[in-house]
Amino acid sequence: MSTELYLVGWILLLAIVQILLASYARNKETGTAYNVGPRDDEGPPVGRLTARLRRAQANLFETMPVIVAALIVAHVTGREGVLTLSAAILYLVARIVYLPLYAAGIPVLRSVVWLVSLVGVLMAILAILLP
Repeated sequence: MSTELYLVGWILLLAIVQILLASYARNKETGTAYNVGPRDDEGPPVGRLTARLRRAQANLFETMPVIVAALIVAHVTGREGVLTLSAAILYLVARIVYLPLYAAGIPVLRSVVWLVSLVGVLMAILAILLP
């Protein structure tokens, strides 16, 4: 297995972590009885931290399929190299850094880190498009 595919595994694990963090935060707001029940009503209002964790998760889910697909295409077509490896590392590290920044409500730096992760996505796409 290539290093890029190994990093895809870590990206997928990050997705699970983000799902669990948002769920845990919401469970602290609603209580276990609400979460194990049918949840027919909306429950108490979503707190600030839960809302941020949910938005960070949704943000990850917007770009994750693109980079994962690009890295898989690069692997299948034999286009893996320095560009794809750098892209995967850059994306994963930026997404890990992004999560606490978003949860803490840090505005500008969070956006810069998001842009860094987007550069990783674009690098992975370029790796499969460039001759």
